Amino acid sequence: MSPFLAEVLGTMLLIILGDGVVANVVLNQTKGQSSGWIVITAGWAFGVTVAVYAVGTFSGAHLNPAVTIGLASIGKFPWASVPAYVLAQMLGAFLGAVIVWLAYLPHWAVTPEPGLKLAVFCTGPAIRNPVSNLITEIIGTAVLVLGVLAILTPKNLNPDYGWNVGLGPALVGIIVWAIGLSLGGPTGYAINPARDLGPRIAHALLPIRGKGASDWGYAWIPVAGPILGGLIAAFLYKAAWSPQ
Repeated sequence: MSPFLAEVLGTMLLIILGDGVVANVVLNQTKGQSSGWIVITAGWAFGVTVAVYAVGTFSGAHLNPAVTIGLASIGKFPWASVPAYVLAQMLGAFLGAVIVWLAYLPHWAVTPEPGLKLAVFCTGPAIRNPVSNLITEIIGTAVLVLGVLAILTPKNLNPDYGWNVGLGPALVGIIVWAIGLSLGGPTGYAINPARDLGPRIAHALLPIRGKGASDWGYAWIPVAGPILGGLIAAFLYKAAWSPQ
């Protein structure tokens, strides 16, 4: 499998399971309706874990432009490959959102609230304050990228030091779960431009009855915030953790 296809399929899996758990919780007449924030954060964490296990050996399982750009900024990934990876991630996120729409097809019509339908596809702030929302996304993504870089080191993942290399994707899932539980409240923790923008485009294009607007005025925050956070974390890791 090519790295491009791996990033498409991995990000698609991530969104199917991530947007899927949100749909199960917020749409009417589902088996999981109103099951709450713990279910949503767990579903996203498990979705990340499954996706990373599925394609990690083919592409490194970035699945997130903030990760790709952050790694490139400190020389851990070639800049020449960044556009293809980001395109693959966006395409995978869009396709994943379309599949979630199909999976919950009867439930859109029985859910009258446009905001709940939009929440399946993308994030929105609990309190709309662009500066504060941007800061939250920067912090959340910085924790994600720094956590991934600091935890998934050769020493930590070497069985000689007490770790099993097979736990790597599960550790990434735990990081995402922790971020959702601790920092997800203000904005819904996009921490991934593709995760938010690809499905938001799908929401805008799909024939969802009574869907309302796609909130494009907010859409720049879950793109810019994660990219900035990824860059900050990458340089912090290089300065403090990376061998000199």
